[in-house]
Amino acid sequence: MRVSIICVGRLTREYQGVWRHYERLLRPYLSLEVFEVPESPLALGEDQARAKEGAALLGLFRKGAFAVAVDPRGTEYSSEAWSAFLAGKKVDGQSSFQFVLGGASGLDSRVLEAAHTRWSLSSLTFPHQMARCIVLEQLYRGLRIERGEPYHH
Repeated sequence: MRVSIICVGRLTREYQGVWRHYERLLRPYLSLEVFEVPESPLALGEDQARAKEGAALLGLFRKGAFAVAVDPRGTEYSSEAWSAFLAGKKVDGQSSFQFVLGGASGLDSRVLEAAHTRWSLSSLTFPHQMARCIVLEQLYRGLRIERGEPYHH
């Protein structure tokens, strides 16, 4: 399984340890790439910042990869349902996934339209850096569930 995380901004030191932890746990299960685009200053206005970030994100989309936009208006899954969703995509022949995360003002509508699906992590609001870590943790959890392996740490 090949996974790309396409996101706005870099992780700060506070989140890097969590990220590295799940990145290490995922190594036996998938190939992981991370592509970061710069955050646009909100002084431009949220719409302009989102549009600028969106254009940069779209430039990183890979043909053939199943694109998942992380968006609060997307489908919310339990961990088990998320695992089943990913497993179903793999059964359908999908081996390459890209997860797209916006910055502080979310994802541009063009990115949402280009994605194959939208995934809501929760009805709660998370900082976008934390959301990146949650995506990685839920990928790990979903793959462990699919394999029947323990996943509660």
